[in-house]
Amino acid sequence: MSYYLSPNFTLEEMVKSQTAERKGIPNTPELHHIEAMEMLCEKILQPIRDEFGPFMVSSGYRSPELCIAIGSSLDSQHAKGEAADFEVPGIDNYDLAKWIEDNLDYDQLILECYTGGNSGWIHCSYVEGGRGESLTYNKHNGYVHGLKKDG
Repeated sequence: MSYYLSPNFTLEEMVKSQTAERKGIPNTPELHHIEAMEMLCEKILQPIRDEFGPFMVSSGYRSPELCIAIGSSLDSQHAKGEAADFEVPGIDNYDLAKWIEDNLDYDQLILECYTGGNSGWIHCSYVEGGRGESLTYNKHNGYVHGLKKDG
């Protein structure tokens, strides 16, 4: 039986990690992480699903051990259950990021490694009373403020 964080998102899919599975790393959240994921699903992921249809989260919660294994910060919002990386099949990632920016209350929104169409992915986090910060990231320019089609 699955534990639903919102009508269409389960705890199982928010903690799924191929790296954790491959390396035998436990990726088990504590209650406060689950509560943060419920808010992320309710405020960010479910509204996107309602607007654009089904999609999969490529990275949700990351345990401290998993963060270390992939070279991520232990202070990452993924490690707090506050962030997810995703894309919606058939939707240009820039257009999706603009929709999120215009329609949802988020903490941080990053258009990552975008070169057009469905390239790259979107990182979005939620905390109550968040920053509302939009960024674009690519390997050449690093992080820049705002959503940019050309990085």
